[in-house]
Amino acid sequence: MTNGQIISRETIEQSIDSGEAYRIMQDGKPVGGVIIMVNGVHGELEILFVSPRVHSKGIGYAAWCKIEEIHPEVKIWETVTPYFEKRNIHFYVNRCGFHIVEFFNSHHPDPNDPDMADQMDEQFPDGMFRFEKKME
Repeated sequence: MTNGQIISRETIEQSIDSGEAYRIMQDGKPVGGVIIMVNGVHGELEILFVSPRVHSKGIGYAAWCKIEEIHPEVKIWETVTPYFEKRNIHFYVNRCGFHIVEFFNSHHPDPNDPDMADQMDEQFPDGMFRFEKKME
């Protein structure tokens, strides 16, 4: 975490600049957001967040189902979440059908993200899980 933030502002801005960003609305009011990147049959869920005041109401799951509907061409979705985010892990695995496929940590940083080794020590010292969802 950086200054109490789980996701750094820089990460959010980079994700928005290179992906698709959507607001999650409920009764005409924004209650969350999703940022994805799609490259052919490969999709990355960069960020999905829902306001804590509307947790456990199916809003995040409905938003994820809509993303899958919008992008039927994607055959494999990927995402990562910090080790300590048990609620996220439950959501991705038990609700959305993702599988944990890798555990990044200071001894095993993401080979596609050269800056991750530094982030692991500073921002996520306990590591991060990488998830995949293969679409049928």
